[in-house]
Amino acid sequence: MVLLIDEIDRADDEFEAFLLELLSDFQVTIPELGTIEARARPTVIVTSNRTRELHDALKRRCLYHWIEYPSREHEGEIVRARLPGVADDIAERVCDAVARLRGQDLYKAPGVGETIAWARALGALGEADLEQTLGVALKVREDIERVREAGVLDGA
Repeated sequence: MVLLIDEIDRADDEFEAFLLELLSDFQVTIPELGTIEARARPTVIVTSNRTRELHDALKRRCLYHWIEYPSREHEGEIVRARLPGVADDIAERVCDAVARLRGQDLYKAPGVGETIAWARALGALGEADLEQTLGVALKVREDIERVREAGVLDGA
Protein backbone atom coordinates (compact mmCIF):
# COMPACT_ATOMS: atom_id res chain seq x y z
CA MET A 1 0.00 0.00 0.00
CA VAL A 2 1.29 3.45 -0.93
CA LEU A 3 0.16 6.81 0.44
CA LEU A 4 1.04 9.71 -1.86
CA ILE A 5 1.00 13.21 -0.39
CA ASP A 6 1.63 15.41 -3.38
CA GLU A 7 2.98 18.97 -3.15
CA ILE A 8 3.08 19.14 0.64
CA ASP A 9 4.60 22.62 0.37
CA ARG A 10 1.21 23.91 -0.77
CA ALA A 11 -0.50 22.71 2.42
CA ASP A 12 -0.89 24.89 5.49
CA ASP A 13 0.75 24.44 8.89
CA GLU A 14 -2.31 22.69 10.31
CA PHE A 15 -2.07 19.98 7.65
CA GLU A 16 1.61 19.46 8.45
CA ALA A 17 0.67 18.96 12.12
CA PHE A 18 -2.01 16.49 11.04
CA LEU A 19 0.52 14.68 8.85
CA LEU A 20 3.02 14.44 11.72
CA GLU A 21 0.40 12.67 13.84
CA LEU A 22 -0.40 10.35 10.97
CA LEU A 23 3.26 9.49 10.31
CA SER A 24 4.15 8.96 13.96
CA ASP A 25 1.58 6.24 14.69
CA PHE A 26 -0.17 5.71 11.36
CA GLN A 27 -3.34 6.78 13.03
CA VAL A 28 -5.32 9.97 13.11
CA THR A 29 -7.87 11.34 15.51
CA ILE A 30 -10.96 12.96 14.08
CA PRO A 31 -13.13 14.49 16.81
CA GLU A 32 -16.41 13.39 15.21
CA LEU A 33 -15.21 9.85 14.46
CA GLY A 34 -12.56 9.01 17.04
CA THR A 35 -9.16 7.50 16.29
CA ILE A 36 -8.69 5.72 12.99
CA GLU A 37 -5.70 3.42 12.72
CA ALA A 38 -4.09 2.07 9.54
CA ARG A 39 -4.51 -1.67 9.09
CA ALA A 40 -1.02 -1.87 7.56
CA ARG A 41 1.83 0.62 7.43
CA PRO A 42 1.89 2.17 3.98
CA THR A 43 4.92 3.35 2.11
CA VAL A 44 4.55 7.12 2.22
CA ILE A 45 5.77 9.31 -0.62
CA VAL A 46 5.75 13.05 -0.06
CA THR A 47 6.48 15.44 -2.91
CA SER A 48 7.41 19.10 -2.72
CA ASN A 49 8.13 21.82 -5.25
CA ARG A 50 9.91 23.90 -2.59
CA THR A 51 7.50 26.82 -2.79
CA ARG A 52 7.96 27.15 0.98
CA GLU A 53 10.10 25.56 3.67
CA LEU A 54 8.70 22.56 5.51
CA HIS A 55 8.87 22.29 9.28
CA ASP A 56 11.97 20.59 10.67
CA ALA A 57 9.87 17.97 12.47
CA LEU A 58 8.48 16.81 9.14
CA LYS A 59 11.83 16.96 7.34
CA ARG A 60 13.44 14.78 10.03
CA ARG A 61 11.01 12.00 9.16
CA CYS A 62 11.82 12.03 5.47
CA LEU A 63 14.50 10.65 3.19
CA TYR A 64 15.25 13.03 0.35
CA HIS A 65 15.61 12.22 -3.31
CA TRP A 66 16.08 15.19 -5.60
CA ILE A 67 14.79 14.65 -9.11
CA GLU A 68 16.54 16.71 -11.74
CA TYR A 69 14.95 17.74 -15.00
CA PRO A 70 15.26 15.04 -17.64
CA SER A 71 17.86 15.35 -20.37
CA ARG A 72 16.73 17.09 -23.55
CA GLU A 73 16.48 13.71 -25.32
CA HIS A 74 14.57 12.02 -22.51
CA GLU A 75 12.13 14.91 -22.30
CA GLY A 76 11.45 14.49 -26.02
CA GLU A 77 10.64 10.83 -25.38
CA ILE A 78 8.28 11.85 -22.57
CA VAL A 79 6.49 14.35 -24.82
CA ARG A 80 6.06 11.76 -27.57
CA ALA A 81 4.79 9.17 -25.08
CA ARG A 82 2.28 11.57 -23.54
CA LEU A 83 1.20 13.08 -26.87
CA PRO A 84 1.06 10.25 -29.39
CA GLY A 85 1.07 11.69 -32.88
CA VAL A 86 2.73 14.97 -31.92
CA ALA A 87 4.73 16.27 -34.87
CA ASP A 88 8.45 15.66 -34.45
CA ASP A 89 9.30 19.28 -35.27
CA ILE A 90 6.97 20.52 -32.52
CA ALA A 91 8.43 18.14 -29.93
CA GLU A 92 11.97 19.13 -30.93
CA ARG A 93 11.30 22.88 -30.92
CA VAL A 94 9.52 22.80 -27.58
CA CYS A 95 12.15 20.64 -25.87
CA ASP A 96 14.95 22.83 -27.23
CA ALA A 97 13.15 25.97 -26.05
CA VAL A 98 12.47 24.55 -22.59
CA ALA A 99 16.14 23.57 -22.24
CA ARG A 100 17.08 27.18 -23.06
CA LEU A 101 14.52 28.56 -20.63
CA ARG A 102 15.82 26.38 -17.81
CA GLY A 103 19.25 27.93 -18.37
CA GLN A 104 17.86 31.37 -17.52
CA ASP A 105 17.51 32.98 -14.11
CA LEU A 106 13.74 32.54 -13.74
CA TYR A 107 11.43 32.68 -10.77
CA LYS A 108 9.81 29.42 -11.91
CA ALA A 109 11.48 27.32 -14.60
CA PRO A 110 9.10 25.21 -16.69
CA GLY A 111 8.61 21.63 -15.60
CA VAL A 112 7.91 18.60 -17.74
CA GLY A 113 4.18 19.29 -17.41
CA GLU A 114 4.67 22.68 -19.06
CA THR A 115 6.73 21.10 -21.83
CA ILE A 116 3.89 18.70 -22.60
CA ALA A 117 1.27 21.47 -22.41
CA TRP A 118 3.35 23.69 -24.73
CA ALA A 119 3.70 20.93 -27.32
CA ARG A 120 -0.04 20.24 -27.06
CA ALA A 121 -0.84 23.95 -27.53
CA LEU A 122 1.42 24.27 -30.56
CA GLY A 123 -0.13 21.17 -32.09
CA ALA A 124 -3.63 22.55 -31.55
CA LEU A 125 -2.81 26.05 -32.82
CA GLY A 126 -1.02 24.91 -35.95
CA GLU A 127 1.25 27.71 -37.10
CA ALA A 128 1.65 29.49 -33.74
CA ASP A 129 5.23 30.19 -32.81
CA LEU A 130 7.02 29.72 -29.51
CA GLU A 131 7.08 33.42 -28.71
CA GLN A 132 3.30 33.76 -29.09
CA THR A 133 2.66 30.83 -26.77
CA LEU A 134 5.36 31.48 -24.17
CA GLY A 135 2.70 31.85 -21.48
CA VAL A 136 2.03 28.12 -21.71
CA ALA A 137 5.53 27.39 -20.39
CA LEU A 138 6.16 30.37 -18.11
CA LYS A 139 3.56 31.31 -15.51
CA VAL A 140 5.22 34.39 -14.03
CA ARG A 141 4.84 37.65 -15.94
CA GLU A 142 8.31 38.86 -15.00
CA ASP A 143 9.82 35.64 -16.34
CA ILE A 144 8.05 36.12 -19.66
CA GLU A 145 9.25 39.72 -19.88
CA ARG A 146 12.82 38.75 -18.95
CA VAL A 147 12.93 36.00 -21.59
CA ARG A 148 11.50 38.27 -24.28
CA GLU A 149 13.89 41.12 -23.44
CA ALA A 150 16.88 38.76 -23.52
CA GLY A 151 15.78 37.28 -26.86
CA VAL A 152 16.12 33.75 -25.52
CA LEU A 153 13.73 32.34 -28.12
CA ASP A 154 14.88 34.44 -31.06
CA GLY A 155 15.22 32.21 -34.08
CA ALA A 156 13.50 29.27 -32.35
